[in-house]
Amino acid sequence: MTTMTIDTTDFKRHDGDCGSPEVQIASLTSRIMELNEHLKDHKHDRHSRRGLIMMVGKRNRLLKYLSRTNREAYQATIKKLGLRK
Repeated sequence: MTTMTIDTTDFKRHDGDCGSPEVQIASLTSRIMELNEHLKDHKHDRHSRRGLIMMVGKRNRLLKYLSRTNREAYQATIKKLGLRK
């Protein structure tokens, strides 16, 4: 099982940035991918599945916020992450 991790340094606005929506979306995407791989092996892990659903919802809210406030950053972020939006 190989998991692809996303380097959040590509999304930082400045050094030490860990709170901008782009960084949070990249971090959540990485965690979602890891949890998705875990759930492929552990199909009955309901607690982790709930966490996954909550993370996907949070990422969607952040993407919606970013699309409202900074359309160019939104387009660049979804293109780098390969998200379908």
